[in-house]
Amino acid sequence: MTKSNTHIAQPLLASLFQPALPPRKIDAHKGDAGSVAIVGGDKGMLGAVLLAARAALLMGAGRVYAAMLANDGLDVDMHYPEIMFRPSAELTLLKQLDALVIGPGLGLSDAAEAILAFWLTQDVKLLLDADALNLLAIHPHLQALCRARSADTVITPHAAEAARLLGTSSDAVQKNRSDSALNLASQFHASCVLKGPASICAHHTGSYFINTSGNPSLAAAGMGDVLSGMVGSFMAQGLDGLAAIKLAVFVHGAAADKLVDDGVGPFGITASELTLSARAVLNQLNLAGRI
Repeated sequence: MTKSNTHIAQPLLASLFQPALPPRKIDAHKGDAGSVAIVGGDKGMLGAVLLAARAALLMGAGRVYAAMLANDGLDVDMHYPEIMFRPSAELTLLKQLDALVIGPGLGLSDAAEAILAFWLTQDVKLLLDADALNLLAIHPHLQALCRARSADTVITPHAAEAARLLGTSSDAVQKNRSDSALNLASQFHASCVLKGPASICAHHTGSYFINTSGNPSLAAAGMGDVLSGMVGSFMAQGLDGLAAIKLAVFVHGAAADKLVDDGVGPFGITASELTLSARAVLNQLNLAGRI
Protein backbone atom coordinates (compact mmCIF):
# COMPACT_ATOMS: atom_id res chain seq x y z
CA MET A 1 0.00 0.00 0.00
CA THR A 2 1.31 3.45 -0.88
CA LYS A 3 0.51 6.23 1.52
CA SER A 4 -0.15 9.63 -0.02
CA ASN A 5 2.10 12.19 1.66
CA THR A 6 0.41 15.52 2.30
CA HIS A 7 2.58 16.53 5.24
CA ILE A 8 5.63 18.79 5.10
CA ALA A 9 8.90 17.44 6.46
CA GLN A 10 10.03 19.06 9.69
CA PRO A 11 13.74 19.23 10.61
CA LEU A 12 14.99 17.84 13.91
CA LEU A 13 16.94 20.64 15.62
CA ALA A 14 18.50 20.99 19.07
CA SER A 15 15.94 23.65 20.02
CA LEU A 16 13.18 21.00 19.90
CA PHE A 17 14.82 19.07 22.74
CA GLN A 18 15.62 21.70 25.35
CA PRO A 19 14.91 20.17 27.79
CA ALA A 20 15.02 16.68 26.33
CA LEU A 21 13.33 14.80 29.17
CA PRO A 22 10.97 15.81 31.99
CA PRO A 23 12.72 16.85 35.23
CA ARG A 24 12.91 14.25 37.98
CA LYS A 25 11.33 14.82 41.36
CA ILE A 26 13.63 15.39 44.32
CA ASP A 27 12.34 12.16 45.88
CA ALA A 28 12.54 10.12 42.67
CA HIS A 29 13.54 6.46 42.78
CA LYS A 30 14.70 4.09 40.04
CA GLY A 31 11.17 2.89 39.37
CA ASP A 32 10.21 6.40 38.32
CA ALA A 33 12.77 6.25 35.49
CA GLY A 34 11.21 3.23 33.82
CA SER A 35 12.19 -0.36 33.10
CA VAL A 36 13.32 -1.60 29.69
CA ALA A 37 14.38 -5.02 28.42
CA ILE A 38 16.59 -5.91 25.46
CA VAL A 39 15.99 -9.28 23.77
CA GLY A 40 18.29 -10.82 21.16
CA GLY A 41 21.80 -12.19 21.19
CA ASP A 42 21.80 -15.50 19.37
CA LYS A 43 25.13 -17.32 19.23
CA GLY A 44 27.96 -15.04 18.11
CA MET A 45 25.85 -11.89 18.49
CA LEU A 46 25.87 -11.24 22.24
CA GLY A 47 27.56 -7.89 21.74
CA ALA A 48 24.48 -6.47 20.02
CA VAL A 49 22.41 -6.90 23.19
CA LEU A 50 25.20 -5.49 25.36
CA LEU A 51 25.49 -2.37 23.22
CA ALA A 52 21.73 -1.77 23.28
CA ALA A 53 21.45 -2.45 27.01
CA ARG A 54 24.36 -0.16 27.86
CA ALA A 55 22.84 2.61 25.76
CA ALA A 56 19.50 2.19 27.53
CA LEU A 57 21.24 2.43 30.90
CA LEU A 58 23.30 5.51 30.01
CA MET A 59 20.26 7.30 28.62
CA GLY A 60 18.68 7.17 32.06
CA ALA A 61 16.41 4.12 32.34
CA GLY A 62 15.94 3.10 35.95
CA ARG A 63 16.09 -0.64 35.31
CA VAL A 64 17.65 -2.39 32.31
CA TYR A 65 17.22 -6.11 31.64
CA ALA A 66 19.03 -8.18 29.01
CA ALA A 67 17.89 -11.53 27.64
CA MET A 68 19.98 -13.54 25.19
CA LEU A 69 18.99 -16.58 23.21
CA ALA A 70 22.53 -17.97 23.54
CA ASN A 71 24.11 -16.39 26.58
CA ASP A 72 27.05 -18.87 26.72
CA GLY A 73 27.09 -18.50 30.50
CA LEU A 74 27.11 -14.69 30.40
CA ASP A 75 25.15 -13.41 33.37
CA VAL A 76 26.88 -10.11 34.14
CA ASP A 77 28.31 -7.22 32.16
CA MET A 78 31.60 -6.51 33.91
CA HIS A 79 31.67 -2.96 32.53
CA TYR A 80 28.07 -2.23 33.53
CA PRO A 81 26.98 -4.66 36.26
CA GLU A 82 23.83 -2.59 36.73
CA ILE A 83 22.32 -4.46 33.75
CA MET A 84 20.23 -7.41 34.94
CA PHE A 85 20.40 -10.62 32.91
CA ARG A 86 17.32 -12.81 32.67
CA PRO A 87 16.22 -15.80 30.58
CA SER A 88 13.81 -14.48 27.99
CA ALA A 89 10.92 -16.46 29.50
CA GLU A 90 11.39 -14.69 32.85
CA LEU A 91 10.83 -11.28 31.29
CA THR A 92 7.17 -12.19 30.98
CA LEU A 93 6.97 -12.21 34.79
CA LEU A 94 8.18 -8.64 35.23
CA LYS A 95 5.24 -6.51 36.32
CA GLN A 96 7.15 -3.24 36.01
CA LEU A 97 8.32 -3.57 32.38
CA ASP A 98 7.60 -0.32 30.49
CA ALA A 99 9.30 -0.99 27.13
CA LEU A 100 11.00 -3.81 25.28
CA VAL A 101 13.55 -3.81 22.46
CA ILE A 102 13.71 -7.00 20.41
CA GLY A 103 15.96 -7.86 17.49
CA PRO A 104 19.65 -7.01 18.09
CA GLY A 105 21.48 -10.22 17.19
CA LEU A 106 18.21 -12.18 17.53
CA GLY A 107 18.72 -14.50 14.57
CA LEU A 108 16.02 -16.14 12.47
CA SER A 109 15.47 -19.39 14.35
CA ASP A 110 12.11 -20.90 15.28
CA ALA A 111 12.80 -19.86 18.88
CA ALA A 112 13.37 -16.26 17.78
CA GLU A 113 10.14 -16.30 15.79
CA ALA A 114 8.18 -17.60 18.78
CA ILE A 115 9.61 -14.97 21.14
CA LEU A 116 8.80 -12.19 18.68
CA ALA A 117 5.26 -13.50 18.18
CA PHE A 118 4.71 -13.47 21.94
CA TRP A 119 5.88 -9.91 22.47
CA LEU A 120 3.87 -8.63 19.54
CA THR A 121 0.76 -9.65 21.48
CA GLN A 122 1.75 -7.90 24.72
CA ASP A 123 0.51 -4.50 25.88
CA VAL A 124 3.97 -2.95 26.22
CA LYS A 125 5.83 -0.34 24.19
CA LEU A 126 7.84 -2.32 21.66
CA LEU A 127 10.79 -1.58 19.38
CA LEU A 128 11.58 -3.96 16.50
CA ASP A 129 15.09 -3.83 15.07
CA ALA A 130 17.47 -5.94 12.99
CA ASP A 131 16.43 -9.61 12.89
CA ALA A 132 13.01 -8.82 14.35
CA LEU A 133 12.40 -6.84 11.16
CA ASN A 134 13.78 -9.64 9.01
CA LEU A 135 11.42 -12.11 10.73
CA LEU A 136 8.58 -9.68 10.16
CA ALA A 137 9.41 -9.57 6.44
CA ILE A 138 9.41 -13.37 6.20
CA HIS A 139 6.28 -14.25 8.18
CA PRO A 140 2.86 -12.79 7.28
CA HIS A 141 1.37 -13.84 10.63
CA LEU A 142 3.90 -11.65 12.44
CA GLN A 143 2.95 -8.74 10.21
CA ALA A 144 -0.70 -9.24 11.13
CA LEU A 145 0.16 -9.29 14.84
CA CYS A 146 2.14 -6.08 14.47
CA ARG A 147 -0.68 -4.27 12.67
CA ALA A 148 -3.13 -5.33 15.38
CA ARG A 149 -1.15 -3.84 18.25
CA SER A 150 -2.60 -0.95 20.26
CA ALA A 151 0.51 -0.18 22.33
CA ASP A 152 3.28 1.96 20.82
CA THR A 153 5.31 0.15 18.16
CA VAL A 154 8.61 1.44 16.76
CA ILE A 155 10.53 -0.02 13.82
CA THR A 156 14.09 1.02 12.97
CA PRO A 157 15.09 -0.37 9.57
CA HIS A 158 18.06 0.51 7.42
CA ALA A 159 17.50 0.61 3.68
CA ALA A 160 17.95 -3.14 3.08
CA GLU A 161 15.58 -4.07 5.91
CA ALA A 162 13.05 -1.53 4.68
CA ALA A 163 13.27 -3.00 1.20
CA ARG A 164 12.50 -6.51 2.51
CA LEU A 165 9.49 -5.21 4.41
CA LEU A 166 8.19 -3.29 1.39
CA GLY A 167 8.99 -5.97 -1.17
CA THR A 168 11.23 -3.71 -3.20
CA SER A 169 14.94 -2.91 -3.64
CA SER A 170 17.30 -0.92 -1.47
CA ASP A 171 17.87 1.46 -4.38
CA ALA A 172 14.14 2.13 -4.63
CA VAL A 173 13.99 2.84 -0.89
CA GLN A 174 16.93 5.23 -1.07
CA LYS A 175 15.42 7.10 -4.01
CA ASN A 176 12.14 7.57 -2.12
CA ARG A 177 13.20 7.71 1.51
CA SER A 178 10.38 9.79 2.95
CA ASP A 179 7.67 7.84 1.12
CA SER A 180 9.30 4.55 2.14
CA ALA A 181 9.39 5.54 5.80
CA LEU A 182 5.78 6.75 5.71
CA ASN A 183 4.61 3.60 3.95
CA LEU A 184 6.28 1.42 6.57
CA ALA A 185 4.81 3.46 9.42
CA SER A 186 1.36 3.15 7.88
CA GLN A 187 1.68 -0.53 7.00
CA PHE A 188 2.68 -1.54 10.53
CA HIS A 189 0.77 1.16 12.46
CA ALA A 190 4.07 2.29 13.93
CA SER A 191 6.63 5.01 14.33
CA CYS A 192 9.46 4.32 11.88
CA VAL A 193 13.08 5.40 11.75
CA LEU A 194 14.53 4.90 8.29
CA LYS A 195 18.20 5.00 9.17
CA GLY A 196 20.90 6.56 7.03
CA PRO A 197 22.10 10.06 6.18
CA ALA A 198 19.38 12.49 7.30
CA SER A 199 17.46 9.69 9.03
CA ILE A 200 13.70 10.00 8.65
CA CYS A 201 11.32 9.65 11.59
CA ALA A 202 7.83 8.88 10.31
CA HIS A 203 4.54 8.29 12.11
CA HIS A 204 1.55 6.30 10.93
CA THR A 205 -0.57 9.49 11.01
CA GLY A 206 1.53 10.86 8.13
CA SER A 207 3.80 13.31 9.94
CA TYR A 208 7.54 12.95 9.44
CA PHE A 209 10.80 14.55 10.49
CA ILE A 210 14.27 14.70 8.95
CA ASN A 211 17.31 14.59 11.19
CA THR A 212 19.94 17.31 10.91
CA SER A 213 22.66 15.81 13.11
CA GLY A 214 25.25 13.13 12.41
CA ASN A 215 28.10 12.35 10.04
CA PRO A 216 29.62 9.36 8.19
CA SER A 217 31.37 8.08 11.33
CA LEU A 218 28.03 6.46 12.18
CA ALA A 219 28.58 3.92 9.40
CA ALA A 220 30.15 1.44 11.82
CA ALA A 221 29.23 -1.80 13.55
CA GLY A 222 26.84 -1.59 16.47
CA MET A 223 25.57 1.95 15.89
CA GLY A 224 22.05 0.70 15.21
CA ASP A 225 22.08 -1.36 18.40
CA VAL A 226 22.97 1.78 20.37
CA LEU A 227 20.13 3.70 18.71
CA SER A 228 17.65 0.96 19.59
CA GLY A 229 18.72 0.99 23.23
CA MET A 230 18.35 4.76 23.32
CA VAL A 231 14.82 4.67 21.91
CA GLY A 232 13.84 1.90 24.31
CA SER A 233 15.19 3.89 27.25
CA PHE A 234 13.26 7.01 26.29
CA MET A 235 10.04 5.04 25.84
CA ALA A 236 10.54 3.44 29.26
CA GLN A 237 10.96 6.92 30.73
CA GLY A 238 7.55 7.94 29.46
CA LEU A 239 7.98 9.25 25.91
CA ASP A 240 5.67 7.91 23.23
CA GLY A 241 7.18 6.16 20.24
CA LEU A 242 7.39 9.19 17.96
CA ALA A 243 8.86 11.47 20.62
CA ALA A 244 11.37 8.76 21.58
CA ILE A 245 12.65 8.21 18.04
CA LYS A 246 12.94 11.94 17.37
CA LEU A 247 15.03 12.51 20.49
CA ALA A 248 17.14 9.38 20.07
CA VAL A 249 17.91 9.99 16.42
CA PHE A 250 18.95 13.59 17.06
CA VAL A 251 21.08 12.76 20.12
CA HIS A 252 22.66 9.77 18.33
CA GLY A 253 23.78 12.00 15.46
CA ALA A 254 24.80 14.88 17.72
CA ALA A 255 26.96 12.49 19.74
CA ALA A 256 28.87 11.58 16.59
CA ASP A 257 29.25 15.27 15.74
CA LYS A 258 30.61 15.95 19.23
CA LEU A 259 33.20 13.20 18.92
CA VAL A 260 34.40 14.62 15.61
CA ASP A 261 34.54 18.12 17.09
CA ASP A 262 36.55 16.75 20.00
CA GLY A 263 39.09 15.18 17.61
CA VAL A 264 37.84 11.60 18.04
CA GLY A 265 37.04 10.52 14.52
CA PRO A 266 35.54 10.61 12.04
CA PHE A 267 37.61 7.49 11.42
CA GLY A 268 37.42 4.70 13.97
CA ILE A 269 34.61 5.92 16.21
CA THR A 270 33.08 2.92 17.95
CA ALA A 271 29.53 2.35 19.09
CA SER A 272 30.73 2.15 22.69
CA GLU A 273 32.35 5.58 22.43
CA LEU A 274 29.21 6.99 20.87
CA THR A 275 27.10 5.90 23.84
CA LEU A 276 29.22 7.91 26.29
CA SER A 277 29.11 10.93 23.98
CA ALA A 278 25.33 10.57 23.69
CA ARG A 279 25.00 10.75 27.47
CA ALA A 280 26.90 14.04 27.46
CA VAL A 281 24.75 15.45 24.65
CA LEU A 282 21.52 14.42 26.40
CA ASN A 283 22.54 16.13 29.62
CA GLN A 284 23.62 19.27 27.74
CA LEU A 285 20.19 19.46 26.11
CA ASN A 286 18.48 19.06 29.47
CA LEU A 287 20.65 21.75 31.04
CA ALA A 288 20.13 24.16 28.15
CA GLY A 289 16.38 23.92 28.58
CA ARG A 290 16.51 24.82 32.27
CA ILE A 291 18.89 27.77 32.36
